[in-house]
Amino acid sequence: MRIGLLCAAVSVCALLGTPASAQVSAQVQERTIRWGHLNNTDHPISFGVKKFAEVLAAKSGGKLKIREFPASQLGNEMQQQSAVRGGTQEILSASTTSLAGVVKDLGLFDFPFTVSTFEQAEALAQGAFGKAMLELLPEKELIGLGYWGLGFRNATNSSRPIAKVEDFSGLKLRVIPNPVYLETFKALKANPVPMAFGELYTALENKTVDGQENPYSVILSNKFYEVQKYVSATNHTFTQNVIIVSKKFWDGLSAEEQKMLRDSFAETREYQRDQTKLAAEKALDELKAKGMQFNEIAPAEYARMQDATKPVVEKFSAEYDPARVKLFTSEVARIRGAK
Repeated sequence: MRIGLLCAAVSVCALLGTPASAQVSAQVQERTIRWGHLNNTDHPISFGVKKFAEVLAAKSGGKLKIREFPASQLGNEMQQQSAVRGGTQEILSASTTSLAGVVKDLGLFDFPFTVSTFEQAEALAQGAFGKAMLELLPEKELIGLGYWGLGFRNATNSSRPIAKVEDFSGLKLRVIPNPVYLETFKALKANPVPMAFGELYTALENKTVDGQENPYSVILSNKFYEVQKYVSATNHTFTQNVIIVSKKFWDGLSAEEQKMLRDSFAETREYQRDQTKLAAEKALDELKAKGMQFNEIAPAEYARMQDATKPVVEKFSAEYDPARVKLFTSEVARIRGAK
């Protein structure tokens, strides 16, 4: 009797275990999707990729698999962008900073001192301006699933705390090879040095540059605390990643597969956002514990930094599409005024 009941139970369990697979139609094929990014595996971007992979595997009955290539394994960001546009790589977590070379108006995200909180940053990306930017990607052979936040960028250096505008003076700071970043730090009287990220640790170690600017989690993950003494909460820019998919790959997917990818992104966006916030808090605590000297920026000094960089905003605004600058400006005003 017990054996019979056990067999029946096994049969029921077997039947109960099949619906997820049964719901996946023949339109969903076995695929391995290569997802590249620049960050290490202990970074919130990597956490997001892993969660996305779990959700997508569950939705597809294991047919759609994400294979993660972290830490620039597939090349630097420009090389990976080219691969995604050409269809030889499926997905990339691309910063708006570098992607502005493909869709220029994404560079508006990099304007200094635009948002001051995580909530404001998310509202800008999820709102009308962020959506308008995603709509420009297909003509560049890309599909944008949406945005993941990398967090606020903060300055570190080996010379002194940065507590006021004057403290930037003369510091050789590595910046992303991007005109807005270069002009921002020139306006703050620093000496910005454009440099590939992969060269940065050695440059800091050899004192080729005095410092750099990145989110706390990137500073920690790349062990910059070993070669930098001071970290300052400049919060000058909030960096967004756009999750871009090769349009050539996308166009070869069934509508069901495309929906699975979009739904997987939607279901993991908040998780990744929370991981970014938690990582920033944890990373700062760890940087302090590892000996970095941390300092906040007084509101009055933050306002002075903002004022010092206003000419940069005005200069570069003239180089973008006027309608998109207007949309960006109105969205920023709306977000700042929201209660």
